[in-house]
Amino acid sequence: MPGGLRLFAETHMYDIVIRNGLLIDGTGKPGVMADIAVENGHIAAIGNLDGAEASRIIDATGMVVAPGIVDAHTHYDPQLTWDPLCDTAALHGVTTLAAGNCGFSIAPCRNDDHEYVAQMFARVEGMDLGSLAHIEWGFETFEEFLASRAGRLGVNLGMYVGHSALRRWVMGDAAFERPATDDELASIVALFESAMEAGALGLSSSHAPTHLDLADRPVPSRLASLDELRALADAQGRFTRGTVAYAPESAVEGIDANDRELLIEIAGRANAPVITQGLGGRSKVDAPSATWMQSRDFLERSVELGAPVYSLLMTRPLNGPFTLRDGTTRYEGVPLWNQLMVASAEEKNRLLIDDAHRSLLRAAIDEPNRDPAKGSTLPPPLWESMRVSQTFDDSTARFAGRTITDIADELGKHPADVMFDIAVADDLNTVFHWSNETPAWRELLKDVQRHTQMIVGVSDGGAHLDRDDGQEWPSHFLSTWWRTEQVWTLEEAIAQITSVPASILGLQDRGRLAIGLPADIYIFDPERIGPGSCRQETDEVTGAARFRAVPTGAIATLVNGVVVVENGTPTRELPGVVVRPS
Repeated sequence: MPGGLRLFAETHMYDIVIRNGLLIDGTGKPGVMADIAVENGHIAAIGNLDGAEASRIIDATGMVVAPGIVDAHTHYDPQLTWDPLCDTAALHGVTTLAAGNCGFSIAPCRNDDHEYVAQMFARVEGMDLGSLAHIEWGFETFEEFLASRAGRLGVNLGMYVGHSALRRWVMGDAAFERPATDDELASIVALFESAMEAGALGLSSSHAPTHLDLADRPVPSRLASLDELRALADAQGRFTRGTVAYAPESAVEGIDANDRELLIEIAGRANAPVITQGLGGRSKVDAPSATWMQSRDFLERSVELGAPVYSLLMTRPLNGPFTLRDGTTRYEGVPLWNQLMVASAEEKNRLLIDDAHRSLLRAAIDEPNRDPAKGSTLPPPLWESMRVSQTFDDSTARFAGRTITDIADELGKHPADVMFDIAVADDLNTVFHWSNETPAWRELLKDVQRHTQMIVGVSDGGAHLDRDDGQEWPSHFLSTWWRTEQVWTLEEAIAQITSVPASILGLQDRGRLAIGLPADIYIFDPERIGPGSCRQETDEVTGAARFRAVPTGAIATLVNGVVVVENGTPTRELPGVVVRPS
């Protein structure tokens, strides 16, 4: 029975047999106690395999044996050229990831344009510019990039082709200055079609006003007209496969009515689902909130019209530390604060003890920029979710571990004054820790994540070295929303992070455990699975500071039948392949 249980009494030599685990196949069906055999990278048998022999036996007694996890939104395409396992992703059970999101892909890229691409990734995705110097190029076109990954991947890679990359290839510097001419648009569409023929997941694009490069120029996709976006969607529609990943202009503030209609139009033209973000809430700051009911109606209407729209949902709070001495990018949407963050330490101290400038800073943080024409609209961290993580002066020690809002209420001060006073007393070395988690955020997510058009698995992995980028989301999801909050049964939770994103992306042979499918397998301890420790470390290849999360309860990750992580230790094997939608 293809895909079903098969009983084996005869002796057979497999590559690997995983015995005695609770097998949860990713479809949502109840788990069963069964063995699973792997041969030639695929699942060869499932059931009672007592009589079977194997080159290696893995005892999974007391463990869950699940499909490998599928991450639908990452920026790992630069990193995987020097880190083919994408390190922490595989530690947390990810076996397949989608890269090239937000309109930014490492290919196509001309040989003389590496510097531009690197600085764009550095600004928009918070990557270390020095680390990006480690990109192993040797390719220009999208097709060449995919071909260059053969034998050099630890996990499976699905790649979007970025709209900004397409425009830059065709238009050069004009890409971030103006819309395309008719001839340029024809070349952009032809370049996109060649990427689709090579197996791209689809188009990724962005008009989000937070997307600027290091010179404060809008990224190329933001200069594209809506007609250009429509032409690319029409081109994808001729392939009838994949998805479109698109962040409209209003994504940061909660997608407005015009952009909702645009999303439905793009899905219809592309004959493919559209994956967006920021639906109903300020993107990357809070959950869909006051407008969730309206957003839910919109999602369901898109399905009724045959143009389905899905929304990414981070079910794990964003967070990260910073000091005023080193600065942070989290205040780019408040220009006066951003100027403070990039100033010298001496200048910062001077400005912070100047009462007149303090007054300007207080007013600015209460009215962040909402106009894309004036620069980034990135929302600043919420005061109620920012705490004092570490202090360095006796006068500030009592504030450690408390939120800025709590301290401000006690002292009767504006939160900005609290933050600045503590920092000045600590010679700007106070470690502040921001997060987007609030009690309301947590409560609402219990409902929002259960909507069938919300994709709960999204890490932004590979980006944002200045903070914890969400790389441990699978472990957090299982420990928080299954085990603690009991929003899902275990079988439902596993389906949400395996077969559901795989199906939406069009990767029909991933995200499930069935005979004949590739053996992407994650083994974990259901009693102990959790995000574990997350701390800043020095990357062994690039030398840059980065956050690295090591889970608890993760036993092994197999990609195409090969163990790539065992008990938290990478094996250095490279069995990953490029995956293509069908």
